[in-house]
Amino acid sequence: MKNILLLLFLILHLLFAVKGHAQNHVLDSMMILLKTQQEDSNKVNTLNEISWETINIGNYDLALKYANDGLALADKIHYDLGAADSYSRLGRTYERKGDFTEALKNHFASLKLKEKLGNKQGIANSYTGIGNIYFSQGNYAEALKNYSASLKLNEELGNKEGISYSYTGIGLVYMRQGNSPEALKNLLATLNIAEEMGNKSAMAMSYNNMGMVYDMQGNSSEALKNYTASLNIEEARGNKVGMGGAYNNIGTVYFNQGNYPEALKNHLASLKIKEELGNKDGIASSYNNLGGVYAKQGNYAEALKSYSAALKLNEELGNQAGIAEVNSNMGMLNFALKKYDAASTYLTTSLRLAKEIGEKEIIRTNYEGLSKVDSATHNWQSAYLNHKMYLVYRDSLINEDFTKKTVQAEMNYAFDKKEEATKAEQEKKDAVATQELARQKLVRNSFMGGFATVLLFSIVVYRQRNKVKKAKERSDELLLNILPSEVAEELKETGAAKAKSFDMVTVLFTDFKGFTQISEQLSAQALVAEINYCFSAFDNIIHKYGIEKIKTIGDSYMCAGGLPAANHTHPEDVVKAAIEIRDFMLEHKKQKESEGAIAFEIRIGIHTGPVVAGIVGIKKFAYDIWGNTVNLASRMESSGEAGKINISESTYELVKSKFSCEHRGKITVKNTGEVDMYFVEV
Repeated sequence: MKNILLLLFLILHLLFAVKGHAQNHVLDSMMILLKTQQEDSNKVNTLNEISWETINIGNYDLALKYANDGLALADKIHYDLGAADSYSRLGRTYERKGDFTEALKNHFASLKLKEKLGNKQGIANSYTGIGNIYFSQGNYAEALKNYSASLKLNEELGNKEGISYSYTGIGLVYMRQGNSPEALKNLLATLNIAEEMGNKSAMAMSYNNMGMVYDMQGNSSEALKNYTASLNIEEARGNKVGMGGAYNNIGTVYFNQGNYPEALKNHLASLKIKEELGNKDGIASSYNNLGGVYAKQGNYAEALKSYSAALKLNEELGNQAGIAEVNSNMGMLNFALKKYDAASTYLTTSLRLAKEIGEKEIIRTNYEGLSKVDSATHNWQSAYLNHKMYLVYRDSLINEDFTKKTVQAEMNYAFDKKEEATKAEQEKKDAVATQELARQKLVRNSFMGGFATVLLFSIVVYRQRNKVKKAKERSDELLLNILPSEVAEELKETGAAKAKSFDMVTVLFTDFKGFTQISEQLSAQALVAEINYCFSAFDNIIHKYGIEKIKTIGDSYMCAGGLPAANHTHPEDVVKAAIEIRDFMLEHKKQKESEGAIAFEIRIGIHTGPVVAGIVGIKKFAYDIWGNTVNLASRMESSGEAGKINISESTYELVKSKFSCEHRGKITVKNTGEVDMYFVEV
C-alpha cells in the first residue's frame, strides 16, 4: 500500500491581506464587521477573509459562497487585487474538494491579475497553488516547474515561510519520483525554517512529509514517529484536514507492518474526517487504502467495493496517479482471485499510466504483478522479461548510493543545528572573556587589593578546574555509554562524526511474540521491569561477543557485528549471541511459567550485508545504521517463528560450516521479493 496522503498546505495564507487562524471568535467578529461595511474594497477583503476562515474549518460550500460574493463585488468596483484574492480562495477551496479542473482555472485567473498588477508575492503564491494542483494530478514536471518559480520569487523577496513551502513542494515531487535524497534535503530545509519561526502548521506538515520519505524507504519506526508528531500538533490545533492525513498515514505504516486491525482503525478514522470535509481526493485515498486492508484480511468483497469507489472518484477528479495506483491494486486483487485476464488488464493499464507520469514505485509494482500473472498462466518468456524489469525499478528505488546520500542529508541537517548552538555558546564565552579582561585591568590599577584578588581568583580557578575535570570524566562516561568509543572520540575532537560505509556487517533483530496482547495483562511497572530484565541480559550477551548495540524500539532489540571496528568473525559472533539470547529466553520462560506468571516468546532474525553508520540528532545523540541490509534483517525477524533464529542466505553462506541449518525455502518479503531463509538448528 503506497497511497499515503500528501499534506500540501502550500497556498500561503500568511501572505493574503489578513492572516487567518480558523478561530471561531475571529470568524464571528468578521461576520459582524461585514454587516456594517459599505460596498467597497474593505468589504471585498472581509468577504475573502471569511472565505479563508471557512476553508480552514472545512466548510467548503460556505467558503465558495463568500469567495464568489467577494469576486462579484470586486468586479463591480474594478478592484483587481481583491478579485485576484477571491480567485485564489476559490482555487484553494476546489482543491480541498478535489475538483482540480476548477481549482486550476481559478488559480490561473488569479495569476493573470497579479501579473497585471506586478504583485510579486501574489504571483509566487499562485505558482505554489498551481504546483499543488499539478502535483495532485500526478503531473510532476509541471508541478516542479511551478514550485521552482515560486521558490525563486520568494528568495528574491526574502520571504522565509514562502521559501519553506516551495521547498516542501519540490521535496514531495522528488519523493514521488523516487529520488529520496533530494526529497529529504528539501524537506529538511522546510523543517529548519519552520522551527526557526515556531510555525506549528509548517512543523506538522514537515513531520508528515518526512514520515513519507521514511515510509518509502521502509523505515516504519521513523515513519510512525514522524506521523504521530504531526498528528499531535494537528490535534492541538484542531486542524481536521491535518488530522485526516495523519490518521491515513499512520494506518499505512500499520498496514506495512502487517497490523491490519490497527490499519483498519486508522483508515476508517481518516475516511470519517474526509467525508465530513467533503474532500473527494482524500476520500478516494482512504477507499484505496481500505481496499488494501480488506484484501490482506481475505475480505475480497469489501476490498473490491472499496477499490471500485476509489477508482470512480479518481476518474471523476482526473487524478492520474490515483487511477494508476487503484488499477494496480485491482490487478493484484484479481490475481489473488485467480482472475488472470482481468488482473493483466488492470496491471497493464496501470503500467501505461504510471510510465506517463513517472511513478516509479507503481511501475515496479506492476512489473512484479505482471510477472506473477505470466507465471501463473505459464507464459514463461513474458514472466522473465517482466521480472527483469521489476528488478531494474526495484534497484533504482532502493540502492546503497541513495541510502548514503540520504544519511548525508540527515547528518548535514543535524550538524548545521549543532554548529549554530556551538556558535551561540562561543559568543557567550567571548562576552564573558571580554568582561574578565576589563575586570583584570581594574585589578592591575589597584596594587593594594590586587594580590588578594589574584590569590582568590587562583583558588577559584583551581577548584573550578577540579569541578570541570570531574564533570568531563562523567560526561565521557555517559558519552561512551551511548556511542561507540571511536565515534565518541571523533565527536569530541571535531564536534561532528562522519557517516561511514561498511561493506559487510551482520545485523540482528529480536521481537517478542504477541507483545501487545501480553502487555495489556501487565501493569506498567511490571512491563517495564520485564523488558529491562530481558534487554539487560541481551546487553551482557552481545558485549561478550564484541557486538554493537544499536537501539531498542518498543519491544524490538537491534544490534550489529562488524562495526564500528570491522572484523571477519561477525557472522559467527552474531549467530552465537543469538543462540544465547534464545536459550536465555527459553529458560526464563520456563521459570516464569513455573511461578504462574506470563512470559514472552522471542523471534530472532539475522542478515549480513552493507550498511551506512553514523550519529543523528543534536540532542540525545544516537548511533544508528541504515540501508537495505537493516530492512532485510528486520524482515528476517518478522518472517521467523517464536523460539527460532531465522537467517538470510547471505548469512547462511558465511556460517554454514559452523552451524547446522534447516532450509525453509523461498519466502516472500515485502519490497524485496522471494528470499531464501534458514533456521539455525542448535
